[in-house]
Amino acid sequence: MSNVADSPVRFAIVGCGRIANRHAEHVGRFGKLVATCDPAVDRAEKMAAPHGAQVFSSVEQMLTVASGDIDLVSVCSPNGLHAQHTIAALRSGCHVLCEKPMALTADDCGAMIQAAERANRRLFVVKQNRFNPPVAALKQAIDEGRLGRIFSVQLNCFWNRRPDYYLNDPWKGTADMDGGCLYTQFSHFIDLLYWMVGDVTAAQAFADNFFHQDTVDFEDCGVVALRFRNGALGSIHFTINSFQKNMEGSLTIFAEKGTVKIGGQYLNELEYQIIQDFEISGLAPGKPANQYGHYVGSMSNHDEVYANLVDVLKNDGVIATNGYEGLKTVEIIEKIYESVRWNPAPSKSRFETLSLART
Repeated sequence: MSNVADSPVRFAIVGCGRIANRHAEHVGRFGKLVATCDPAVDRAEKMAAPHGAQVFSSVEQMLTVASGDIDLVSVCSPNGLHAQHTIAALRSGCHVLCEKPMALTADDCGAMIQAAERANRRLFVVKQNRFNPPVAALKQAIDEGRLGRIFSVQLNCFWNRRPDYYLNDPWKGTADMDGGCLYTQFSHFIDLLYWMVGDVTAAQAFADNFFHQDTVDFEDCGVVALRFRNGALGSIHFTINSFQKNMEGSLTIFAEKGTVKIGGQYLNELEYQIIQDFEISGLAPGKPANQYGHYVGSMSNHDEVYANLVDVLKNDGVIATNGYEGLKTVEIIEKIYESVRWNPAPSKSRFETLSLART
């Protein structure tokens, strides 16, 4: 590995699917893409070509041949492989940027953090919605005490996912590789609950699958009640059944000195505020959402993610989202899923699959 502080950061991308394209768009601005890796070699070759990067069909092959030429590995593989690929890269001496969710179990997240500590490498987790202008402004207002004590919070995640979303990528919708809506679609939103309100001590949830029985192993909607460690209450209503297109991604906070709602489809609009002796103002325009053909993802702030990691590696900056915060998000999701009541109850085989995937 080169001295990162004195030379361009050399990146590798593992998993060359849709989200990896967002990473590849920004790598050239912040360093150099030197390797791509995907079992579908044609996808790895397509991503590598504009950068003159080496192409590999397996992580093991890439790390054996080229780890000395790589400073940081961006892990964009299926959710269920994040821990395996991250730990392998760390043990090979590379820093890692891991896409959301960090992993599908808290135990795997812990193993990833330990691997980073043992290798003395940095572990970054992608949570790009923290950079949305209204989100960042609300977080600053909370940290400055502008809202006082938080009493309760409401999170709405109303998105659409058509069957072809799952059929085009066979790992999506599976219990062992995808994990569930709260992992793949809405872990960014759960992260913001933790970031702004704090840790969760109790959860009660109902979930069901009304429209995706043939395409996913888990729920397609759910409602959740939460108790936070600081005493605040919370609710989550999430669905991928919004008719034809995404409808809303919103967060409303009711506090001692104010009420604020961030809404729009992707937590990109300051919809409502009334705060004692204070007003959030001067917000920069947000970036467009990630476009994936028939469906749309979260805000496209991956450039902010890469700017942060380069600042950390070159200037000893502060990680925007570290491994511990990624772990806490997964812990909250596990707590929610462990509390889910199904009606009707899943078939025995389906229930066993879900249970095994989350243990």
